[in-house]
Amino acid sequence: MITNSSSNSYKAAGVDITAGYRAVELMKKHIARTAVPGVMGQVGGFGGLFELDLEGISKPVLVSGTDGVGTKLKLAFMLDKHDTIGIDCVAMCVNDVICVGAKPLYFLDYIACGKNIPEKIEQIVAGVCEGCVQSGAALIGGETAEMPGFYPQNEYDIAGYCTGVVDKDKIIDNSRMAEGDIIIALPSSGIHSNGFSLVRRVFALDKPDLMMMRAPNTELGGKSLGEVLLEPTKIYVKPVLALIEKLGAEKIKGISHITGGGFYENIPRSIPGGLSAVIIRKAVKVLPVFDLIAAVGAINEHDMFNTFNMGVGMTIIVSREDAPEAIRILRENGEDAYVIGGIVRGKEKIVIE
Repeated sequence: MITNSSSNSYKAAGVDITAGYRAVELMKKHIARTAVPGVMGQVGGFGGLFELDLEGISKPVLVSGTDGVGTKLKLAFMLDKHDTIGIDCVAMCVNDVICVGAKPLYFLDYIACGKNIPEKIEQIVAGVCEGCVQSGAALIGGETAEMPGFYPQNEYDIAGYCTGVVDKDKIIDNSRMAEGDIIIALPSSGIHSNGFSLVRRVFALDKPDLMMMRAPNTELGGKSLGEVLLEPTKIYVKPVLALIEKLGAEKIKGISHITGGGFYENIPRSIPGGLSAVIIRKAVKVLPVFDLIAAVGAINEHDMFNTFNMGVGMTIIVSREDAPEAIRILRENGEDAYVIGGIVRGKEKIVIE
């Protein structure tokens, strides 16, 4: 730890560089949990180092993804709970790169705050590290920027970046998709990290007491509204990698991560021209929180499916013949996978009926 670097003048301007050093020391034990083969050096240098093991990969292709958490952060500020928001940040990145079959290798985060409170930064990074452990990626670097006057003292923003690798011959694309293929759903853990501007408007979330009120069991399983809304985004990396390995990349026709824009924006991204996705509405296992949002906000079903994941965090398209085996593999790896529709010929990219 650096002990002889300090500036009273900078501190008087609102930036305490010694707090940054303290935060790094607090987060080291969490970062150590994410170590995987390939990690070189320690966090704190000018660049994160990772040695790439290409054994078994004949044509390596690097796949990168970056994202943040969005206005879900407002709920973390309100409830003063910061240990899961980092999971969301990792999930939004790694769930994207897995859609082409890439195995996440490493992750970097960027946290900008109004005031560097080392214990709070530690909680945020602990969540990032938990997300990295869940996805098998290493946290090899990051940055914390104290920006007084730009962010309020008790607020921050977080963004992340990950890199994965896939063999060029095993990249998952939609070139083999055909009429009659089956769409498999992987359940979400909740709202994940999208649509929170609408959620905050619907519930007028400006009172912490309201957020912590216990909802009736029939609505939210006895949990408070705040607990349900802050539930971190599910990470699908390990079950999807298991599916790719056991079923074969060539048998997976397309994968979609259901984020902002819901079904209408994300599922069509994995479907080629001339084909359309037909989603059976009654087959979708909609989570109670979405029914509550729709009822309180008087939001029509189209807008709900065009904003939220509705209980489906990821979809996977395979042939009808391979669907039972794909579902078996996914369930063996902890996913309650089920069929929600299929692929037909058509100009409309998606139809929900």
